[in-house]
Amino acid sequence: MERLYTLKEAKRLLGVTTKIIQRWDKEGKIRVVRTIGGRRRIPESEIKRILGL
Repeated sequence: MERLYTLKEAKRLLGVTTKIIQRWDKEGKIRVVRTIGGRRRIPESEIKRILGL
């Protein structure tokens, strides 16, 4: 199973703000997984894609 990062973890890894991740999600630039409670989680593959790894 793929690792899912919280917004806090993802913003630290990507060097961006929470607002930017939320905007990317709204614009469809990043794939975000929603938990049952509605929280955003970022798959590790998306982190790597954005970082160019």
